[in-house]
Amino acid sequence: MSLLMETYAPGVTYLDPFTWAATGTGLAIGLSVTGAAWGIFITGTSLLGAAVKVPRIRTKNLISVIFCEAVAIYGIIMAIIFQGKLSNYSKDGPDHKDFYSGFSIFWSGITVGFCNLFCGIAVGITGSGCALADAQNPSLFVKILVIEIFGSALGLFGIIIGIVQSTNAEFGK
Repeated sequence: MSLLMETYAPGVTYLDPFTWAATGTGLAIGLSVTGAAWGIFITGTSLLGAAVKVPRIRTKNLISVIFCEAVAIYGIIMAIIFQGKLSNYSKDGPDHKDFYSGFSIFWSGITVGFCNLFCGIAVGITGSGCALADAQNPSLFVKILVIEIFGSALGLFGIIIGIVQSTNAEFGK
């Protein structure tokens, strides 16, 4: 290791760069699935409660659950992208580029995970409102569905930012 790494950040560089990358990958998929589950829970409870009084809303409002499931898929896609960036580094041990790659994937995973966590919650709350509003007035379904699509875009923004953050992450080069 270089003198800069030994003096500047001994605590941060003590861990292997693969540990940072694997933690970021795990957080990306874990937080994304948590956001999807939370959104499905919020939407599902309102949907089932309103469907007792107005059964016609059951099938139409399942689109909200599908939007929440898409959040989990975003995390899986990013975990596959992050995993594809992992490769062995030289026999001499990790260098600056390897630590940069590990930290880059770690912070990309944090970004993607939290964006998808909040996206899942936003889509769940909006889907809940959509189900309850549709039970009261069927003409509101499409109007609130458009708002739900905008909430779902938060997850796509997180993916784009995660891809940009991890673009230059290359181990062993």
